Amino acid sequence: MLQVILTKDVEHLGAAGELVQVRPGYGRNYLIPRGLALIATRGNVAQLEHQRRTIEAEQAKLRANQEEQAKVLRDTTVSIARKVGQDEKLFGSVTAKDIVEALAAQNLALDRRLIRLPEPIKTVGAHEVEVRFSATISAALKVNVVGI
Repeated sequence: MLQVILTKDVEHLGAAGELVQVRPGYGRNYLIPRGLALIATRGNVAQLEHQRRTIEAEQAKLRANQEEQAKVLRDTTVSIARKVGQDEKLFGSVTAKDIVEALAAQNLALDRRLIRLPEPIKTVGAHEVEVRFSATISAALKVNVVGI
Protein backbone atom coordinates (compact mmCIF):
# COMPACT_ATOMS: atom_id res chain seq x y z
CA MET A 1 0.00 0.00 0.00
CA LEU A 2 1.09 3.56 -0.70
CA GLN A 3 0.58 6.38 1.78
CA VAL A 4 -0.53 9.68 0.26
CA ILE A 5 -1.66 13.04 1.56
CA LEU A 6 -4.88 14.21 -0.10
CA THR A 7 -4.77 17.80 -1.39
CA LYS A 8 -8.45 17.83 -2.40
CA ASP A 9 -11.55 15.96 -1.32
CA VAL A 10 -11.80 12.62 -3.11
CA GLU A 11 -15.17 10.90 -3.05
CA HIS A 12 -15.13 7.52 -1.25
CA LEU A 13 -11.53 8.07 -0.12
CA GLY A 14 -11.20 11.04 2.21
CA ALA A 15 -11.09 14.77 2.77
CA ALA A 16 -8.32 17.18 1.87
CA GLY A 17 -5.37 17.07 4.26
CA GLU A 18 -5.88 13.46 5.34
CA LEU A 19 -3.14 10.84 5.27
CA VAL A 20 -4.60 7.73 3.58
CA GLN A 21 -3.36 4.43 2.21
CA VAL A 22 -4.18 3.54 -1.39
CA ARG A 23 -3.03 0.96 -3.88
CA PRO A 24 0.19 2.01 -5.62
CA GLY A 25 -1.31 2.12 -9.12
CA TYR A 26 -4.25 4.25 -8.03
CA GLY A 27 -1.93 6.71 -6.33
CA ARG A 28 0.69 6.92 -9.10
CA ASN A 29 -1.65 6.83 -12.09
CA TYR A 30 -4.69 8.77 -10.89
CA LEU A 31 -4.31 10.75 -7.67
CA ILE A 32 -0.83 12.24 -8.05
CA PRO A 33 -0.99 13.25 -11.77
CA ARG A 34 -4.32 15.03 -11.21
CA GLY A 35 -2.98 16.95 -8.21
CA LEU A 36 -5.36 15.22 -5.82
CA ALA A 37 -2.59 13.83 -3.60
CA LEU A 38 1.10 13.94 -2.69
CA ILE A 39 3.29 10.98 -1.78
CA ALA A 40 3.66 10.84 2.01
CA THR A 41 7.44 11.20 2.30
CA ARG A 42 9.09 12.35 5.54
CA GLY A 43 9.33 15.90 4.21
CA ASN A 44 5.73 15.95 3.02
CA VAL A 45 4.46 14.53 6.31
CA ALA A 46 6.40 17.23 8.16
CA GLN A 47 4.82 19.89 5.95
CA LEU A 48 1.37 18.34 6.35
CA GLU A 49 0.37 20.70 9.17
CA HIS A 50 1.22 23.78 7.12
CA GLN A 51 -0.47 22.29 4.07
CA ARG A 52 -3.57 21.47 6.13
CA ARG A 53 -4.03 25.14 6.96
CA THR A 54 -3.56 26.08 3.32
CA ILE A 55 -5.86 23.32 2.13
CA GLU A 56 -8.51 24.18 4.73
CA ALA A 57 -8.48 27.81 3.60
CA GLU A 58 -8.88 26.74 -0.05
CA GLN A 59 -11.62 24.27 0.88
CA ALA A 60 -13.48 26.91 2.90
CA LYS A 61 -13.39 29.27 -0.06
CA LEU A 62 -14.52 26.48 -2.41
CA ARG A 63 -17.36 25.44 -0.07
CA ALA A 64 -18.57 29.03 0.20
CA ASN A 65 -18.59 29.29 -3.60
CA GLN A 66 -20.41 25.96 -3.93
CA GLU A 67 -23.01 26.92 -1.31
CA GLU A 68 -23.65 30.17 -3.17
CA GLN A 69 -24.08 28.28 -6.45
CA ALA A 70 -26.40 25.77 -4.75
CA LYS A 71 -28.51 28.61 -3.35
CA VAL A 72 -28.84 30.14 -6.82
CA LEU A 73 -29.73 26.77 -8.39
CA ARG A 74 -32.45 26.06 -5.81
CA ASP A 75 -34.27 29.18 -7.02
CA THR A 76 -33.73 28.42 -10.71
CA THR A 77 -36.11 26.71 -13.12
CA VAL A 78 -34.88 25.54 -16.50
CA SER A 79 -37.25 25.02 -19.43
CA ILE A 80 -36.26 22.71 -22.25
CA ALA A 81 -38.37 22.27 -25.40
CA ARG A 82 -38.42 18.91 -27.19
CA LYS A 83 -40.54 17.27 -29.87
CA VAL A 84 -43.15 14.91 -28.48
CA GLY A 85 -45.08 12.00 -29.90
CA GLN A 86 -48.11 10.17 -28.66
CA ASP A 87 -48.73 9.85 -24.92
CA GLU A 88 -46.55 12.93 -24.28
CA LYS A 89 -43.33 10.92 -24.71
CA LEU A 90 -40.26 12.63 -26.10
CA PHE A 91 -38.67 11.59 -29.39
CA GLY A 92 -35.30 11.86 -27.73
CA SER A 93 -34.40 12.50 -24.14
CA VAL A 94 -33.11 15.30 -21.94
CA THR A 95 -29.61 14.62 -20.63
CA ALA A 96 -27.23 16.42 -18.28
CA LYS A 97 -25.62 18.07 -21.30
CA ASP A 98 -28.99 19.58 -22.32
CA ILE A 99 -29.54 20.89 -18.79
CA VAL A 100 -26.08 22.51 -18.72
CA GLU A 101 -26.75 24.17 -22.09
CA ALA A 102 -30.07 25.54 -20.80
CA LEU A 103 -28.32 26.87 -17.69
CA ALA A 104 -25.65 28.48 -19.87
CA ALA A 105 -28.43 30.31 -21.74
CA GLN A 106 -29.39 31.78 -18.35
CA ASN A 107 -25.75 32.81 -17.69
CA LEU A 108 -25.17 30.05 -15.13
CA ALA A 109 -22.02 27.98 -15.72
CA LEU A 110 -22.04 24.44 -14.35
CA ASP A 111 -20.03 21.30 -14.98
CA ARG A 112 -22.26 18.54 -16.36
CA ARG A 113 -20.59 15.93 -14.13
CA LEU A 114 -22.16 17.60 -11.08
CA ILE A 115 -25.67 16.76 -12.30
CA ARG A 116 -26.92 13.48 -10.87
CA LEU A 117 -29.36 12.13 -13.42
CA PRO A 118 -29.98 8.40 -12.85
CA GLU A 119 -31.45 8.10 -16.32
CA PRO A 120 -32.29 10.61 -19.07
CA ILE A 121 -35.63 12.38 -18.82
CA LYS A 122 -38.04 10.97 -21.40
CA THR A 123 -41.37 12.54 -20.42
CA VAL A 124 -42.91 15.99 -20.60
CA GLY A 125 -43.47 17.81 -17.33
CA ALA A 126 -41.68 19.13 -14.28
CA HIS A 127 -38.76 17.16 -12.92
CA GLU A 128 -36.33 17.71 -10.06
CA VAL A 129 -32.69 16.97 -10.76
CA GLU A 130 -30.01 16.76 -8.07
CA VAL A 131 -26.89 18.85 -8.52
CA ARG A 132 -24.23 17.54 -6.13
CA PHE A 133 -21.21 19.75 -5.55
CA SER A 134 -19.76 17.62 -2.76
CA ALA A 135 -20.87 15.03 -0.24
CA THR A 136 -22.47 17.71 1.92
CA ILE A 137 -23.55 20.34 -0.62
CA SER A 138 -26.29 19.63 -3.13
CA ALA A 139 -29.24 21.42 -4.68
CA ALA A 140 -32.48 20.37 -6.34
CA LEU A 141 -32.78 22.00 -9.77
CA LYS A 142 -36.23 22.27 -11.32
CA VAL A 143 -36.30 21.16 -14.97
CA ASN A 144 -39.47 21.76 -16.96
CA VAL A 145 -39.65 19.77 -20.20
CA VAL A 146 -42.08 21.32 -22.67
CA GLY A 147 -43.38 19.56 -25.74
CA ILE A 148 -43.44 21.24 -29.14
